[in-house]
Amino acid sequence: MTSPDTITNAMSVDVEDYFQVAAFDNIIDSNDWDSLPHRVQNNTAKILDIFAQKNIKATFFVLGWVAERYPEIVKRIVNEGHELASHGYAHKKATEQSRSEFRTDIIKAKKILEDISGTEIKGYRAPSYSINKSNLWVHDELKETGHQYSSSVYPVKHDLYGIPDAPRFAYRCANGLLEIPITTARIGSKNFPAGGGGFFRLYPYPLSRWIIQRGNKQDKQPSIFYFHPWEIDPQQPRQESASFKSRFRHYLNLDKTETRLKKLLDDFKWERMDNIFLK
Repeated sequence: MTSPDTITNAMSVDVEDYFQVAAFDNIIDSNDWDSLPHRVQNNTAKILDIFAQKNIKATFFVLGWVAERYPEIVKRIVNEGHELASHGYAHKKATEQSRSEFRTDIIKAKKILEDISGTEIKGYRAPSYSINKSNLWVHDELKETGHQYSSSVYPVKHDLYGIPDAPRFAYRCANGLLEIPITTARIGSKNFPAGGGGFFRLYPYPLSRWIIQRGNKQDKQPSIFYFHPWEIDPQQPRQESASFKSRFRHYLNLDKTETRLKKLLDDFKWERMDNIFLK
C-alpha cells in the first residue's frame, strides 16, 4: 500500500544512543557515556538493513560524538545513498547553551561528519527540538556556519519543546535559512504531534497512518517523520532510577516500534529531506 496522493514524505533518523536522551540528563552524566554499553552502532546498522530491504532513502542526523566513535556507520550511511546531516556534537539542548557554546558545538560536529564522510553537511536538527522563541539566534548561527536547513522546530505545546504558533510547513527564516518543522496534525485550533518519536510508539499504528494520510491529502504537504535507533531496541539497559514519567516515555512500546516502522515504510513513499526540500 502507498499513499493515494503519491506525495513523497521525508524519513529521518536521529542517531544517538539510549543514554544520551534528554529524559536521562539528570541521572546519567555525559562524562560517563564512554563507560556505558554502546548500542547505537548495531541499532543503526539494523535500520540501514531495513531501509535497504525496503529500498528507502532517508536523512540521518548524526551526533558528532557518535560519529567520532563509529565512523564506519557514517561511511555506510553515505555509501548507501542516504543523506548525512548533523545532530550537533554532544546532544546538549540549544536552550541550555550560550550562543558561543552553540556555535562551537555545531562547527565541531559539522567538521567531524564532513571529514569522515567527504560530503557536505547541509542539514541540522537540534537535540530535543530545542529552538524556541528565546533562542531564534540559532538560525543565524546555522546560516553563518554553512548549514542550508534546520529541522528543529516542533509547532506544538509540550513540556520539553515546541513553538505552538510557528508555521507548520517549511519556511524561510529572515536570513534565508530553510526551517522544516516536524509534522503536526491541525485539529480544531490546536496542533497535535504527528511526526513520530514517542508519539509513534504511543499512538496505535492505524492512528499514525491516518494522521500522515490526512496531512498528505488535506494539507497536500510531505510529512516529516523521525525516530531514534534506540526505539527499535527493547533489550537496551534500563534506567530504573529515572522518574516514572521519563521511564514511561522512553520505554513505552519499544517492542512494537520495528514492526510499526516496517508497515510505515510500506504504506507511504519516503525520501531524504534534501531531495524533497532543497531541489
